[in-house]
Amino acid sequence: MRLRELRLRRGISQLRLAMELHMNQNSISRYETGEREADYATLIKLADYFCVSIDYLLEHTDEPSPYPKKR
Repeated sequence: MRLRELRLRRGISQLRLAMELHMNQNSISRYETGEREADYATLIKLADYFCVSIDYLLEHTDEPSPYPKKR
């Protein structure tokens, strides 16, 4: 998951992210290391927070935008 990359790009700590999303810092750490997988509700929270698609978070696409570009 691209969570660590997004968090560092924004310049925030795991603790700050956890606090802003009303989560536990240990959960953020485990998501970043791949020790634990986020459930659907958590994926939505993370995608909304970083303004990216869930597919981008899960590395299914390199297009971060949650809104497809019109052709």
